[in-house]
Amino acid sequence: MPLSTTLNPLTALLAGAFIVLVGQGLQGMIVPVRAQLESFATSEIGLLSSAYSAGFVLSCILTPYVMRRVGHIRTFAVMAALAACVVQLLMLAVHPWVWITLRVVTGFCFAGLFMVIESWLNAQAGNDNRGQVFSVYMLVNLIAVMLGQMLLPLGDPAAVTLFATTAILITLALVPVSMTRTQAPMPLTEVRLRLGRLYELSPVGVMGCFIIGMGNGAIGGLGAIYAQRLGFSLGEVALFMSAGILGGAVGQMPLGRLSDRMDRRRVIAAAAVAAAGLGLALAIAGGLHGAQAAPELPIAVVIGLYFLLGGFIYSIYGLCVAHANDFASTDEFVETSSGLLLTYGVGNVVGPVFASLLMDRIGTGALFAWSSVVQAFFAVFVIYRMTRRAAPERTTFVVSGGVSERSGPALAVLDPRSGDQSASDEPEADAPPPDTPADDGSATRM
Repeated sequence: MPLSTTLNPLTALLAGAFIVLVGQGLQGMIVPVRAQLESFATSEIGLLSSAYSAGFVLSCILTPYVMRRVGHIRTFAVMAALAACVVQLLMLAVHPWVWITLRVVTGFCFAGLFMVIESWLNAQAGNDNRGQVFSVYMLVNLIAVMLGQMLLPLGDPAAVTLFATTAILITLALVPVSMTRTQAPMPLTEVRLRLGRLYELSPVGVMGCFIIGMGNGAIGGLGAIYAQRLGFSLGEVALFMSAGILGGAVGQMPLGRLSDRMDRRRVIAAAAVAAAGLGLALAIAGGLHGAQAAPELPIAVVIGLYFLLGGFIYSIYGLCVAHANDFASTDEFVETSSGLLLTYGVGNVVGPVFASLLMDRIGTGALFAWSSVVQAFFAVFVIYRMTRRAAPERTTFVVSGGVSERSGPALAVLDPRSGDQSASDEPEADAPPPDTPADDGSATRM
């Protein structure tokens, strides 16, 4: 089936995803920046990121029950409405522990939104183009998040404007999704989670997702604080954070293709070593002897280093998932990928807490020193595992973001090997009758 034929009915869904991700990208910037302005402790700012990840993991377990009860469109509406309300509450109650609690709810809601979007994409895609459909989604994903981050300099984080803009964007995402005439798929089936079995299946996959979760969660939650402490302007902070995501977008496909041509663990280990070295350079740039007012390197160099680092740290997750799936049978695929995502989420809970404590005690550069250490440990672990087991027969690499705030467990079923998991012939409760045209184009015009 041509890619355009698959994507045309999904235009409204992708439009809604784009809008909500712009809002999420902006919120991910203003929360730590405003927390810094309000003199939250670094450990409290780290807990904001961990709380988001805790809600994200909880949603991976509970949201399927919501989807089975009310369907895709209504689940999307509920999650978006709650997420928008939370943004308003952040403005009304500026207190560390209130914000930490609200970030749990935010993580829960966004994981639910991603689950709806990604399971819907899977139901519409076929085995012949599922990877291409997901690549388009990831492109929309990355562009939206970067655009949201670049909105930061357009307002004052100490005022209500940026928070209100975030709430408006999240709410606005309801319009195209609620108005679509495309039939929504049936809810996801329940997946068993056996983490012990998963580790036996792929130690490198499990350890990699956990390690990357610890490192990426810390950088995603505290990277803006790192840049602020180095004296970056708001525009430079936004550019710095966006550079890492852009690097991840650039790096995924080359590393993925390379991993298809050799033992994936060689590519994973090399990427981890490169990430450890770049992290060390950024640690030195940030200083390891307390907070400082200026970076040790020019700002352009610091941003360039983070761009390169992003190319590796945001690609290793997808490589680890692909490696684990090399050992999984077809009927284990969804369970395997869902378990890896939960492992990644747990790492996201742990990482920011440790990194924030290190930043308080050692200095600004400790954020990337933490990333460097965990990547170096992972590289050693991968090399050790290469001596214990031969490389498996490889499956085709599928692009995967590995950015904790942009991924949902439903992406697991987008793999071309997962078999046909199309929507049921029976319409969902919130879907139009079966004789309604799939999409005549009017539903997607905004």
